[in-house]
Amino acid sequence: MSGTTLCPHCNTRFKIDAEQLEAHHGMVRCGHCLQAFDARPGYIPDQPNPQLELLILNEPAEAAAEAAAAEETTSAEGTGLGEAIPPADEAAAQAGLPETPRNDLPDFDQPAAVEPENEAPQAAGTVAKPLTLAEQVAIVQDEDEGIPPSAPAYRRWPWAVAAFLLLLVLLAQAAYFFRVDLAARLPGLKPALTGYCKLLGCSVPLPQRTDLMSIESSDLEADPAHENQINLNALLRNRASYPQAFPNLELTLNDTQDKPLARRIFKPKDYLPPHENEPTGLLPNHELVVKLHLNTNDLRPTGYRLVLFYQQ
Repeated sequence: MSGTTLCPHCNTRFKIDAEQLEAHHGMVRCGHCLQAFDARPGYIPDQPNPQLELLILNEPAEAAAEAAAAEETTSAEGTGLGEAIPPADEAAAQAGLPETPRNDLPDFDQPAAVEPENEAPQAAGTVAKPLTLAEQVAIVQDEDEGIPPSAPAYRRWPWAVAAFLLLLVLLAQAAYFFRVDLAARLPGLKPALTGYCKLLGCSVPLPQRTDLMSIESSDLEADPAHENQINLNALLRNRASYPQAFPNLELTLNDTQDKPLARRIFKPKDYLPPHENEPTGLLPNHELVVKLHLNTNDLRPTGYRLVLFYQQ
């Protein structure tokens, strides 16, 4: 049997078994203050919980009636009064109703039938049978059938269609703003992009990236065969992996003090050789030799500056 004891040093109460008390003549050590003491003076055994006698609610009424009839029969035999009438049968006889047959043992396999609402009330003295779980579920289902159906779920397909249309608009805007890069990196899409631009009134030009177009070399020299004439030689290179548009060239002639004497801008049609096609552009990783013959008109420049750019 287990119980509780009280530590006299720190007043801590803890559980202890009777076997632990007998093991060391009642001497134990407190788990809180670690002091040894005799636990027998303060030992209080646990009291057992009283058991309540609860009635079984689902016991058949016939079993209860038979038990009462058996007690009355036993008492009648002991006093010599003869066989007693069960209370249920006696009540049925007084009410003028036929006796209901009883079985010695209740049948638990068959569920009790549910009486209809319009059936006559039971005779006095009889006990109503409690409803089984299946009968309660059937009653709840009958009550749920009378509840009107809930409103249908909100339809989602209009939102799906709207989201799909917005996605198409987003793709159309992306194709318009990035049409040049798409056509350069995906040449197969260029015909479709060109047709798309015809509807919008735009065009699909060649890429124009000055960081990938460079002047590899250039020089300016006087022409000995012609007075007041100079020759400009330059080498352009496209370092991109796709064709690019031909750039514009700006030539500035300077004097001995590096001040500009004249400036001119040459467009692609001014410096391209006859075998080059301007709409095709400069092919990827290709070079172009530019040769120009210029008349200086007695300017006599001593220096120059050549840059390329794209007209925005």
